[in-house]
This record gives sequence, structure tokens and C-alpha cells, in this order.
Amino acid sequence: MSVILCTAGYDHTIRFWEALSGICSRTIPHPDSQVNRLCISPDKRFLAAAGHHTVKLYDIKSTNPAAVLTFEGHTNNITGLAFHCEGKWMVTSSEDGTVKIWDTRTGHVQRNYSHGVPVNDVVIHPNQGELISCDRGGNVRIWDLAENKCSHQLIPEEDKSVASVTVASDGSLLCAAVSNSQIGSVYVWRIITAKDVTTLVPVTKFNAHNTYITRVLLSPDVRHLATCSADHTARIWSVDLTGHNAMAAAPGDKDSNAFELEQELDGHQRWVWDCAFSADSAYLVTACSDHYARLWELSSKQVIRQYNGHHRGAVCVALNDYSETR
Repeated sequence: MSVILCTAGYDHTIRFWEALSGICSRTIPHPDSQVNRLCISPDKRFLAAAGHHTVKLYDIKSTNPAAVLTFEGHTNNITGLAFHCEGKWMVTSSEDGTVKIWDTRTGHVQRNYSHGVPVNDVVIHPNQGELISCDRGGNVRIWDLAENKCSHQLIPEEDKSVASVTVASDGSLLCAAVSNSQIGSVYVWRIITAKDVTTLVPVTKFNAHNTYITRVLLSPDVRHLATCSADHTARIWSVDLTGHNAMAAAPGDKDSNAFELEQELDGHQRWVWDCAFSADSAYLVTACSDHYARLWELSSKQVIRQYNGHHRGAVCVALNDYSETR
């Protein structure tokens, strides 16, 4: 199974798709709750599905619809989900105000970090030694796993929820979506590490949408940034920091052209909740409240496949089309 594509949402099902044909190859019932996030393990063996209070781990190659492991410990919606590069542990974020690290073999909680307010998202830095999470109170926190503490706290805009964070595959950039019903902004920092000391340098801030941003995602080649929104669109922004003096640029720097709108992916009928890039950064899959997932060819801005089968909103997508396990 070289390409794994799956979607889920509010119809209490997880669906696996043949990416090119658009055929639904497998459906797994998830009766406990809606599914908020999906994540495929780096070795392509397992799919993690985050629901209301639990994460369920499914064997991708098995035909058994039952989960092989259930992770219990959160007390509210789980909002973020990511695997360690070797699959040894998994991290989650939740509206219960915590970020938790789990042993993927036993299902036990290994670490618990408190935000004190609902947490919207969490990602793992490519160095595998730091977590980056964001919350409804307006905080972005970096957690140093070796020191077992929060090493950095960023507050892009006071009391404005940070909905989503993304970190570059080479560890060079951090982007965060800050939005409300009137404005959706993206803040960008350059991550500089010298002598084991990490410094976050503001690069720019730009307005990406005129309402809520639901997801931000940097492409694997770090040349594009995707933003998903309540305005029924996903937008692709060029990432060009060539010659851009990050030290001189402050958030809101109007002269910054580091992020320019490349294309707007319209055709969605409702909120766009999630997206996933292909390994070569040439394609994007979006998940939408209109029940559909769509595969976009970015060079032509066209939908080349539509995945039809969910009976309610599709709110999360996971894609792994890497030619070999990472």
C-alpha cells in the first residue's frame, strides 16, 4: 500500500480511499464520537484517530474494524495528534487544557503538560526533541522534552485564539494561525538554533483570510504554505525568504513579500477544516464540511479527484504517499 489516504468527520466513520480512482476501499466505524484528527504512523502500519476523549489506533493492513489500542486520559475533545518519527510515542492536544505524550506500545501516558486553557493543536519539531502547541488563550508554547519544561512562550495577539501551528520539515520556520470571525492572520518566525539554544525571530505577519483559519500547513519542500478557512476556501502561499532579513522584519511589516498568495482553491461549499500535502508538494487534499474531500493539482489549480462517501462533514484528512517509510 504505497499511498494511504483517509478521511473522517462527523458521520462517525473513517474512510480509506484509492487516491487516484477516488474509490472508497475501506470504511471503519467510529461509534464513540466524531473524529477530529487523523495521523498515519511513519511506517504506514497504523492509523491514529482522535475523537472526543480517546485516540484509537487501527492496524491499516488488517481487515478487523476494531482498534488495536485505545488511549484514554483526556477529558474533552482531542484537537491535535502527531507521531514520533520512529512511532515510539505519540503526542496529543485537547480542549481539556493539556498536551500528553503516549507510549504507542502500551497506551500509557508518559508526559503531561498543562496550558490551563483549551489547546487547539500540537506538532513535533523535526528534531524530535521539542513539541509546539497553541491554545485558545493566544499562546504558542515550545516544550523541551529533554528539560521536560516549556522553553518558549509566544503571544502573537493578546487574548486571540491560536487555531493551528506548523513547523517546517527542516526546522527553519514556525507558522501560527491567529483568527476570529473578522480576521485570519498568519504569524511567522524563523527558528535559529545555535549551541543548543533556540531563538525565535519574528519574520512577518500577514492577513490570509477575513474570518477563521482552521489549519495552517507548510509543504514538505517548505516552498508553500496552505491555509484552510471558514470562508469556504483553501489558499496556497509562496514561501520565499531569499534575501529576506528576518532580523529586521517585525510582525506586521508591510514591506514583507515573503508570503504571497499563489492560488485560491475554491469550489468548497462550506468550511474547509483540514489539508494534507503529497510528499512531492505538488498536490493537496482538503477536507470540507460539505461532506467531500478533494485532491487538488496545485500546478493547474484543478480538482482532479473528489472523494464522495461521508454523510456528514469531513473535518480531517491524513495522507502518506512517501515511497519508503521514513
